[in-house]
Amino acid sequence: MAAYFILRPVRDAMASDWTDVEVSWLWSMTFFFSLIAVTVYGAVISAVRFQSLVPGVYGFFAASFFTFYVGSSYVADLVLVDKAFYVWLSVFSLFHVSVFWSFMSDLWSSEQAPRLFGFIATGSSVGAIVGPLITAVLVEPIGADNLMLVSAIMLLIPIPIILTLARLKTTALGNVDVQADLSAQKTMGQNPFAGFGIFLTSPYLIGIGLFIILYVAIGSFVYFELKNLLADFSRAERTQIWAYIDLAVNSLAIFTAMFLTSRIATRFGMATTLALVPALIVLGMLVIAISPVVAVVAGLQVARRAGNYAITRPGREMLFTVVDRETRFKAKPVIDIVLYRGGDMLTAWAFTLLTAGLGLGLGAVAVVGAVIASLWAIVGIYLGKAYARRARDNSSDEHRPED
Repeated sequence: MAAYFILRPVRDAMASDWTDVEVSWLWSMTFFFSLIAVTVYGAVISAVRFQSLVPGVYGFFAASFFTFYVGSSYVADLVLVDKAFYVWLSVFSLFHVSVFWSFMSDLWSSEQAPRLFGFIATGSSVGAIVGPLITAVLVEPIGADNLMLVSAIMLLIPIPIILTLARLKTTALGNVDVQADLSAQKTMGQNPFAGFGIFLTSPYLIGIGLFIILYVAIGSFVYFELKNLLADFSRAERTQIWAYIDLAVNSLAIFTAMFLTSRIATRFGMATTLALVPALIVLGMLVIAISPVVAVVAGLQVARRAGNYAITRPGREMLFTVVDRETRFKAKPVIDIVLYRGGDMLTAWAFTLLTAGLGLGLGAVAVVGAVIASLWAIVGIYLGKAYARRARDNSSDEHRPED
């Protein structure tokens, strides 16, 4: 997590050098490369021993970031290197957390996991705070390019730890028979679109898909507005600003998740939980429409992302607890990969149409964003009520006496 969050501000700082059209093309490339990467990963899982795959993934991405570091020093067309890095880091973000938790599932037994996973997850929280802090402190003294080398070295550190844990699995832990369930990854590898039939025949799943698309639409609008406002800053200054945004987001998300998320969900229900962040975004967008300045947009970015990590994302994942296993394995990847990344691509072009095509300013675009956030809140309320009905129906089925 630290390695990723060291480089995330570096990537986001690059976007202000490019037009909305250029960034939209990069997001389109990210969508297609993500589908290719998921397919390749699913095929590799089926062919390679999982214990060998995990350190291989970390080593592969470490080597790739070292390659970008070398390329930034020796390749003549630095813009091409930057754009390739921009897309590649987005692909990396799909895998580093997923591979880690798959490895954890392969390591611990079903009795050990509930006791330990919460404690283990604090490592990701610490990494998400330390990473952007390293970037904020070091970007001016050593430069953004050298941060790629720092991240590459940091990604190599887990490899001997992985090998040690794999050995302890069969010695100290005695979990030689424990195997991670990789069915979902293999399904995506065979066909990332395999769950479309299930998705398109369920109004509940279509609602979740629409919720995702509206979420990424708001994310795209806020991201593009901020990257345009930061165009007058230097690359190092932008990197620092994005790093401090990440630091604030991750710190606030941890606090909210620890003290507020469960209380909101249990006291007010899923409808309120899913509609809360969209309602706040509506207010934020209206403020931006009146005062489109860096501080306001950056604050909304912090609130939006922290609210997603701590409230909206957990609530969204809860929606899948009332569907069957086949739906989770086949339809959920369609929503999480195809709709999410595809939504990024489509909404990036929608923003570009409003700015480059219709010539709207940031204030006018923010009004459009407020309308989208209002629709997002309405869909959240619908899904929360649908979730409650399904939960009651499932509970009734479990307690119904057998014939």
